[in-house]
Amino acid sequence: MLKKLSTDTINTILIIGVILLVVEIVFFNGGLVFSVVFSGVLIYIGWKNYRPLWRKILFWIGLISLIFTVLSMIAVRFLVIALILMFLRDYFKSREKPEHIRPEIIDHHQEIPDQEPLLRQKFFGDDATPKTSYEWKDINIHGGFGDRIVDLSHTVLPHDEAVISIRQLIGNLTIYVPYEVEVSIHHSALIGRASIFQYKKSKVFNQVVSYQTEGYRKEKPRVKIITSMVSGELEVKRV
Repeated sequence: MLKKLSTDTINTILIIGVILLVVEIVFFNGGLVFSVVFSGVLIYIGWKNYRPLWRKILFWIGLISLIFTVLSMIAVRFLVIALILMFLRDYFKSREKPEHIRPEIIDHHQEIPDQEPLLRQKFFGDDATPKTSYEWKDINIHGGFGDRIVDLSHTVLPHDEAVISIRQLIGNLTIYVPYEVEVSIHHSALIGRASIFQYKKSKVFNQVVSYQTEGYRKEKPRVKIITSMVSGELEVKRV
């Protein structure tokens, strides 16, 4: 069932789970932490040397206690309901005709706007490079929750090498690269997907994805892309 869920849906479920867990621990049941730690200690002691009978008993007591503790959490119950609702929403949404969004073509002879950071350090919220012509600056940011869009078709890259380094927790990252630009990509994710030009990796689970165009080392302009995230999707497209 998880393979049918989109990356956005998985990210939403993770955020809901974290928020519900924090609210439950802080406002309703602070003893959950002690119960989980106590069960974990019993499991560790029993598993460390599983042969003696008393250690086996400790292991199974700890495991059963941990299962009942987790199942008793309000956050887990709501998370199961949220998972079902998200799956149904994603299922009906997949039956609709997808809308293809193309990057807007902007006249590159427009005046360059005032100097501002291309992308900001945001813990919550989406961000994107300007939709009009802008002066290029290397990107090196950290983020929390949200989507990021970098469109290189609205700027002039340096003659040497441009660098895009983005690290975030949960969210999708989309990068538009002109056809004449060579690319080197190093992407790591705990959970997610990756789509680089015509190549697609539908499942990234605690992996590093690397890609480099043939003329990267000898042709210019070129851009090095370094990204990492806990959960999300990387999409690199030619424009």
